[in-house]
Amino acid sequence: MVLSRAHSNYLARISLELGESTVETNLFASRWTVIGAILVPLNVVTGLWGMNVKVPGGDREDLRDFFLILSGCMAFVPQLVPALVGGFVLILGHCSLITKERLFLSETLLAMVYGIVIGPSVLKWINPVEWSSNDLQLTQEFSRYCLAIEVMIAGVTLPKKYLKTEWISLIMLLIPVMTLMWIISGSIVKFTFNMPFLQALAIGACVAPTDPVLANAILKGMFAETHVPLRLRNILTAESGANDGLGYPFLFFALYLMRIGGGSAIGTWFYATWAYQIILSIAIGAVTGYIARKTLRYAEAAGWVDKESFLLSSIMLALTLVGVCTIIGTDDILCCFVAGNSFTWDDWFRVETEDTGLQEVLNGFLSMSFFMYFGASIPWSAYTSANMLAPWRIVVTVIAIMVIRRLPIIMALYKIIPAIKNWQDALFAGWFGPIGVSAIFYAVETIKQIEEHSDSNAGRVAEIVYPIVCSIVFGSVLVHGVTIPLVLMGKRVKTGFSISAVSLRTQATNTPLTEKLGWFGKR
Repeated sequence: MVLSRAHSNYLARISLELGESTVETNLFASRWTVIGAILVPLNVVTGLWGMNVKVPGGDREDLRDFFLILSGCMAFVPQLVPALVGGFVLILGHCSLITKERLFLSETLLAMVYGIVIGPSVLKWINPVEWSSNDLQLTQEFSRYCLAIEVMIAGVTLPKKYLKTEWISLIMLLIPVMTLMWIISGSIVKFTFNMPFLQALAIGACVAPTDPVLANAILKGMFAETHVPLRLRNILTAESGANDGLGYPFLFFALYLMRIGGGSAIGTWFYATWAYQIILSIAIGAVTGYIARKTLRYAEAAGWVDKESFLLSSIMLALTLVGVCTIIGTDDILCCFVAGNSFTWDDWFRVETEDTGLQEVLNGFLSMSFFMYFGASIPWSAYTSANMLAPWRIVVTVIAIMVIRRLPIIMALYKIIPAIKNWQDALFAGWFGPIGVSAIFYAVETIKQIEEHSDSNAGRVAEIVYPIVCSIVFGSVLVHGVTIPLVLMGKRVKTGFSISAVSLRTQATNTPLTEKLGWFGKR
């Protein structure tokens, strides 16, 4: 009796602590929403005068046109974009338990659909193409910072010394599995669009990595915590964080062969991509994460840092590394993931922050904001037969990549991947290898590299890579977003049929239904 009461009191205390954590998370999110609503209009106004284009009234000495444009921004931008984004997040937040814990609908799927509806293809309320003179550059920078923060969070959330303890599984997923995913994706593109294999490999490199933003939506929540083992969630999180940065070698292998050719291309690929971008970024991430961990721990012990700054230290580290790596031209995404692991190598920071809810708030905000933007910027007008992008080619490509790109490889190799214990684990890991933000990032990087170096052997890659990748991302968000609801719906229908059959047999034999159902009926 005493133990029973103690257990009840313990559970009640945990419930109260969880409730307090939820309240703190909601307050934190509301503060960031207010800050964002204030800063967005200011960024729009200052951005008009920061671009290398002529601004109406720029040759006038007075400020008449400045105030006219400022008035127009104040009349439309604050009332439209923040209202649409904030209203969606607010409404979805009010029914978040229903959508995530009962219907198991992905927030990224809902955000993408919402972006399509308010975008230029349906309601025409917003058009991201008009927000900048170079919309692809805006897309790449948005995806860059989104990825950097996501892979930093992925590195921070992994257990103590995870890269050391699970290095065999991670190496298998990053080298043979990812290489085969790249070759298979390139082969599908080659045969579907009838293009040279090197050009197809450049496009295949964009969709080879799995995405940490979409992976987080799949690996978090009640369904994952109930049905997916923690070891499997951890290895898929580590894979999605690491292979985003490792997309560069696959992309530049094809680009260098098209640009230079022969042995010179292989030599350039080794020292420019592997030595400078990959190895250097790993070294910078490991050293920076170690220094940041030691300095933060010293500052916390000395009482120099408050709670808010302590919680944001990993995010600020990610932003710093993006800036530094961009300046020196190395792999900022991989650097952020390695720094996240080094930052929590002793598990101290992860344990201190795991109950704050900050990471879940940032994940939700980043994923919804990016996929709203993505949904509004999908180039639907590009999918025509005139530019090789006939709808039937797109549909065949998306279906083939969803089915063939990853699942057969994992099912064939799971016995030599220690973190994947059985075929059920392999089925889940093989199917849920989503394609998302990283694919968009690499697609724009491909266009940028081809245009900067005027690669004559690249053919029409720069013209078609972005529409193709957008269609694959759209398919991945849609398919992976509805998989869990459909599986659960099928289980419920099957359970209903089973109960009906048992009930009919019970009526025929006059046996109580609970005896036929066993423990399930007694529940």
